[in-house]
Amino acid sequence: MSLKAVSPIDGRYQAQSAVLADYFSEYALIRYRVLVEIRWLRFMAARPEIAELRAFTPAEHDLLESWIAGFGEADAARIKEIERATQHDVKAVEYYLQERLAETSLRDARSFVHFGCTSEDINNLAHALALRDGIAVGWLPFAEQVVSRVAELAEASADLPMLGHTHGQPATPTTMGKELAVFVYRWRRQLRQVRQAEYLGKLNGAVGSFSAHVVAYPDAPWLEISRGFVEDLGLTYNPLTTQIEPHDYLAELFHALMRFNTIGVDFCRDVWSYVSLGYLRQKPVPGEVGSSTMPHKINPIHFENAEANFGLSSALLDHLAGKLPISRLQRDLTDSSALRNLGTAIGHSTIALRSILRGWPALAVDSDALRRDLDASWSVLAEAIQTVMRKAGHVDAYDRLKELTRGAEITRGDLRAFVAGLDLPEADRCTLLALTPAAYTGLAARLVALAAESTSADSLAAGIP
Repeated sequence: MSLKAVSPIDGRYQAQSAVLADYFSEYALIRYRVLVEIRWLRFMAARPEIAELRAFTPAEHDLLESWIAGFGEADAARIKEIERATQHDVKAVEYYLQERLAETSLRDARSFVHFGCTSEDINNLAHALALRDGIAVGWLPFAEQVVSRVAELAEASADLPMLGHTHGQPATPTTMGKELAVFVYRWRRQLRQVRQAEYLGKLNGAVGSFSAHVVAYPDAPWLEISRGFVEDLGLTYNPLTTQIEPHDYLAELFHALMRFNTIGVDFCRDVWSYVSLGYLRQKPVPGEVGSSTMPHKINPIHFENAEANFGLSSALLDHLAGKLPISRLQRDLTDSSALRNLGTAIGHSTIALRSILRGWPALAVDSDALRRDLDASWSVLAEAIQTVMRKAGHVDAYDRLKELTRGAEITRGDLRAFVAGLDLPEADRCTLLALTPAAYTGLAARLVALAAESTSADSLAAGIP
């Protein structure tokens, strides 16, 4: 970690974001550009329509692949050195590869490096590959870990009664597990969309019309060639673009990530509130300090940190989602600088996830605190009583319970006396007399299973198991 890093991602939080360096750093972008250029050269060499570029031998194919596999910081440094002269980052990659080819049996292929390409042909594919890999390897595992940890506690506390709070006030009881399962269910739905995201790519020249390609090889099936190359890279082909791939797929992905982040903010705020209420206790960690002046403090700092970083991530993703699909006429260069912030946006979300993972093991449910609040909140049974009264035909049920309970300190004895004087079927009267706040949780415990069984909101249609 450098104490002079301008961004906290490469400074204070460098250890938490380092996993993204192989996908979103300057070095990574250069490496992916080299990959795309080499694969394009190899792909063209296998096309008989491009007669002036001979077929490569197996050994030559292996050599080119070894340049990708063995690409290191010294190679990137050489490309940056060339760029200082060219003042063009993609052209520097072309010149670098021509240098290396000149020392091999492939020296005759040098003129076909970057053949028919504009810089964006290389960049859009490099960014798509980096983002695909960075999400899959750098971000998604932490997201899945967070959801799994929360799901474990949701299942373990599925039937643990907890006083509900609406508008910050005591409300109908629920269970700790059910409230956590809500977040699991929401997150898994967004993760499904992230996993199913398409990563689009194009290779079609200066304004997206294959103009130079057709002049050079008028009989070559360029749409087929372009599609084949993009799909060989594992990307989805976009056949109709300007000079740039329009980036609509980026906006789609970023909006899914933003929704995941937003759920994360909601989760962190609820965890913070449960800590404040005493429902979740934080275990003291030896050596840690909660306050510079109040020795007793154990603050929920990891969840506050996560909340902040989810917000920063979403702010950047929102800007990128709104900006990147817009480009003047056939193109302008504003996307180039904006795209360099992909790692920053994903990085803040990754830091948030890792902060939750750091704070989560120190949390424990305080069942005694849950029980005390429930035992002190008999008024929450007013909902149940007035509902059973309505069933029995009492039109004034709500108003009578409102008069009895609103703003009043209600005890179990108060409610039992009220219920005893009601005109109700005996079975209903017995049910209400036996009801306690801790038992008034409906199907909360059973609902937890929905989070474990499905990643789609469609499962609600299947009913409660």
